[in-house]
Amino acid sequence: VRCCRPIAFFRRRGTRVKGPRVFSSVAEPPDAASRREAKPVVCYEVDLLPSFDVEFYERARQEPTKIAEVLVPPRDGKTFEVPAGHLFRITSVEGPQVGDLNLWNSENMKEKFYTSKTRQLHATHLSRGDRLWSAMPYMRPMATITHDTLEWYGWDADGAGVHDVIGSRCDPYTNSVLRGEQYDRCCHSNLIRSLVEKGLDVEEAEAAVHDVLNVFMCTGFTLDTHQYFMKASPVRPGDHIEFFAEIPLLGALSACPGGDCSATHSDDATSCYPLLVEIYKPKDSVLETWEGPPAPSSYNG
Repeated sequence: VRCCRPIAFFRRRGTRVKGPRVFSSVAEPPDAASRREAKPVVCYEVDLLPSFDVEFYERARQEPTKIAEVLVPPRDGKTFEVPAGHLFRITSVEGPQVGDLNLWNSENMKEKFYTSKTRQLHATHLSRGDRLWSAMPYMRPMATITHDTLEWYGWDADGAGVHDVIGSRCDPYTNSVLRGEQYDRCCHSNLIRSLVEKGLDVEEAEAAVHDVLNVFMCTGFTLDTHQYFMKASPVRPGDHIEFFAEIPLLGALSACPGGDCSATHSDDATSCYPLLVEIYKPKDSVLETWEGPPAPSSYNG
């Protein structure tokens, strides 16, 4: 029987103490056990979401025409555009490599990917059938995951899964706080540079960059301290994740300096490899049956 919360660090009067948080400076109330027995409730009525139309998306995947590709170099970032109703695929091509993905409406960059709500509506890690939702006030699906060669991974014994929406992105500011180092190839920096190459100035680009989908990254929360962790990605050359663009998209992808994120990030210590982004147009007969981009949220308050 689990009688207390996991071992964790907590700070009291400037002293770092290791011990169960329930035995910190605050005593447990007499009814502590009954309070912990409250049943969890899923926060959102996800059964009310539009269903994943397996038949339509499978037809969209059949013999599409490749119209463009972008190769993202190691420790760098590149942008790409996907017309609404098209597919884009991110593929590991040379070695195990993690990528950080940002998405915007290519016609209105104020509408961008919203990891928090995506996590709440689906899960901490995404796979086939899940959608990438846009920020408020738009609040609509931007893309739908149509195929994932790592779908088999599921959840491992450490509680880890693949393609998370819980980590933000490695960045030079946190790296400076923790290590006192100046490193300019973090995913945050790579995404900014990719937008500058697209024509934005640096301030605009940094304001536009947002929390990411960690493509191929294998992560979770430690079972004892509930801290965010990473481990070697199971991705191998040829593995890919594929999306259907529900609206016109501008994407930016960084090939993380952490490589497969088995040991470190925000430095040049790890072997890194490129990632390939391919854009596909489904057959006209498929698009003729598509209802078109979903409308933004109807809330008008």
